[in-house]
Amino acid sequence: MMKVVGLISGGKDSCYAMMKCIEYGHEIVALANLMPLDDSVDELDSYMYQTVGHQIVLGYAKCTGLPLFRRRIQGSTRHQKLSYRMTEGDEVEDMLILLSEVKRQIPSFTAVCSGAIASDYQRLRVESVCTRLGLVSLAYLWKQDQSLLLQDMVAAIGLNPAKHLGKEIAYMQPELHRLKELYGINVCGEGGEYETLTLDCPLFKNARIVLDDFQVVLHSSDSIAPAGVLHPLAFHLEQKTVSTSFSCNNGTDDAWLDGMCSICEVQGDCVPKHEIKCQSQDSVSEVNVVTEVKLQISKTKRDGTFSIGCWIDNSCETSEGLQKDLAGVLKKIESQLIEDGFGWLNVLYIHLYIADMNEFTLANETYVSFITEEKCYLGVPSRSTIELPLMQVCLGRAYIEVLVANDQSKRVLHVQSISCWAPSCIGPYSQATLHKEILYMAGQLGLDPPTMKLCSGGPSAEMEQALENCEAVAKNFNCSIASSSILFVIYCSASLTSSQRREIQEKHKAFIEQRRSSESDHVSELVDPIVLYVLSPNLPKSALVEVKPILYVPEDIETEIETDKQDPSCTTIPNYWDFDHSQWHDSCCQKYVVHGKICAVALSIMNQMAAKICSESLDADKSPRDSQYFGTEKHMKRLARFCIYLLDKILLENDFSWGDLTNLRFYFPTSLCVPADTLFHIFTGAFIEFAKKSKRIEMDKEPIFNLIPVLGSGRCAVSMDDLITCELFASKL
Repeated sequence: MMKVVGLISGGKDSCYAMMKCIEYGHEIVALANLMPLDDSVDELDSYMYQTVGHQIVLGYAKCTGLPLFRRRIQGSTRHQKLSYRMTEGDEVEDMLILLSEVKRQIPSFTAVCSGAIASDYQRLRVESVCTRLGLVSLAYLWKQDQSLLLQDMVAAIGLNPAKHLGKEIAYMQPELHRLKELYGINVCGEGGEYETLTLDCPLFKNARIVLDDFQVVLHSSDSIAPAGVLHPLAFHLEQKTVSTSFSCNNGTDDAWLDGMCSICEVQGDCVPKHEIKCQSQDSVSEVNVVTEVKLQISKTKRDGTFSIGCWIDNSCETSEGLQKDLAGVLKKIESQLIEDGFGWLNVLYIHLYIADMNEFTLANETYVSFITEEKCYLGVPSRSTIELPLMQVCLGRAYIEVLVANDQSKRVLHVQSISCWAPSCIGPYSQATLHKEILYMAGQLGLDPPTMKLCSGGPSAEMEQALENCEAVAKNFNCSIASSSILFVIYCSASLTSSQRREIQEKHKAFIEQRRSSESDHVSELVDPIVLYVLSPNLPKSALVEVKPILYVPEDIETEIETDKQDPSCTTIPNYWDFDHSQWHDSCCQKYVVHGKICAVALSIMNQMAAKICSESLDADKSPRDSQYFGTEKHMKRLARFCIYLLDKILLENDFSWGDLTNLRFYFPTSLCVPADTLFHIFTGAFIEFAKKSKRIEMDKEPIFNLIPVLGSGRCAVSMDDLITCELFASKL
């Protein structure tokens, strides 16, 4: 439960939003309102604030029994870009000053409630102010169905001020829906069609407002789109518990309020510096340098979108703790970005791997000392956070992968407000990033959005909620995870039993099939996405499952998606090693190909397949089923070559090159007998050998792949017993 200050305008949305706060267990402790500088002005030319009817907001203190803080709007709309940056003289700064004073007088309040429904412009500004003051933004009406909202709450063509102003919403509801059908108006008034005044609601426990007299002031008598405002002339408060009522004429006589409620008009033109939340630079300087450890880096070579990975090599004895390890890795990546002429601004996505999820808070504190909204003013990267068995394989306590774009064309969705829409991202990471038709979505847990708590009901329920959350994010980009997904990586907690993992897999399959059948009449034409399961020691909030989708969002919806339409016989596959193509090779692969655009591949090498791969090269006295043989260095060299051979074959068949590579991961289980550093050298050697033989790839000092230690992985959630799982993504976009 949080103590909440409600931002009110006098309209229906802000009042209903406060009612939703109470429904979700929060406590409203005060009201805050911004009003015109001149009392005689009804409506300001403001992108942010509704001020029509501000005269009666004074009565809200008495009606609710809550203290009311008000400030006259002294700024104007100076910063008009969507994402707000602190601008002197902007009207947003008036909100900052107002809420800062509320915080000074009521230090226990931690959240701000607003009635934003569809306006990113307003939501982002409220979130900006909350971030600067260390508060949480609550926006429970955000992205809700507006017809249902209007039903719950029971400049547009068709609305006539002379006819409709002063009418109750319940009376107007049928007319609004009729006008929506005729002219497409926004029934909740989110398009600026109309504003409302709340005269009574369940929040008004002491009294209701009775409007005695008003004047309709026409701003425009245009026959197509007339405009006007209702100017209150006289009103009184009618008590709900006693018969006595108190009168007020035009807001000028407020003696009736004396001793009955608290009203504070906030003056001043600045916020004390100690009220503004800022990053501590002391902690940054303390952890910027990692001593006596070897940092290893990987990098793909694409000119467009590429990835950088960084980890601490062979650090079982030298790790100085998560903070030092993570800061060292982030500093190394930051230096590499700068060397390449980029910065955190260019980063699309970040995989944050840590050795102990109990240190998640510490990891976040270190993370935000490098990656801030100020550095990423086009939008902070999306992110997934997973616990991996890093220390067991001597890779330190932190491992980072970043996806980087060489341009600034990304579109970022970063909703920090807690709402009913999808889980919020309170911090410098976003729900999703769209870049060149590929949507990279943050890892989604089974969180109930309005409470930000894991849903009850076990792993199947968490999986369904996580998928619902993914779908909510996808809808913001006019797509669906059912029809647009390229790849799902599904992280499962090690605490799950095999039967529970089966439930998760079945829930995922059923969810996708159900959504597909409801979305399209051509379900059979849709291509199945790649699905990989990864077994993790622990997930954020001790969740049982985390879902990370990548989606294809084409600008041209007619683009054809292909998986198995190429004729392999038309392509000559060079035989650099002694592998002869067999039909069972295809059973190792999942692939998703968009001709000329995307080639995504997943390889799953299980024990049975490994036996076939190695059988041709085994010594005469060795059996391929000899468990002591599998997992040896010689065995893994053979498997590394096979992975490269098969990946190269798929790239060639689909007219892609290694130069199109965006990222390449090899997941390996900690149960593997080969140490991580040995495995790293095996794969590095195989790529060097391949580069010399094929001339199809250029090798630099950094490897082009990342080795990811896991408890298990594979295409099946129940077993997850792959010796090696490979995930490749290539793009020509």
